[in-house]
Amino acid sequence: MIETALWKRLDVAGHDAARIETVPGGHLLQGTAVFRHEDGPACVSYQLDIAPDWSTRRGRVRGFAGEKSFDHEIVRDADGWTLDGVAQVGLAHLVDLDLGFTPATNLQQLRRVRIGVGEAAEIRAAWFDVGAERLVELPQSYRRLDESRYAYRGFSYAATLEMAASGFVRLYPELWEME
Repeated sequence: MIETALWKRLDVAGHDAARIETVPGGHLLQGTAVFRHEDGPACVSYQLDIAPDWSTRRGRVRGFAGEKSFDHEIVRDADGWTLDGVAQVGLAHLVDLDLGFTPATNLQQLRRVRIGVGEAAEIRAAWFDVGAERLVELPQSYRRLDESRYAYRGFSYAATLEMAASGFVRLYPELWEME
């Protein structure tokens, strides 16, 4: 299985292209987001190693934002999460990695939890964004409205997400829209 997506950013200039592929031992999510960041133009490549049950095992985020370059390795193991080898305290109970600069990382959470129409779920994820120095816990709620729409809430953002047949978000109101 290979699914692809291309999004246009709605709040600032930018695009993101991603693909999810079934590989031996799980799934590989990879992509690149190019957008206007507060530090200047940003180009961020990301890759997530995802287990067969859709939980995240490892992530890599590298690129630049303005004059700042970065290359981060994020790992989840039996002891919890590490960011560039540094333990991220208090996050060991989380199994999903959500990257704040792309709409691509809702896919694995929704495939793992499989919410039925009319049902709701709280999905807490380890969250990381460009410029961050640590992972933080992201409390999210999803309520499935129909076959392709979810009422979503995370941090201070709330909207109805529209999904594509691929499982990627098609519309993240005010932030991203699939092209």
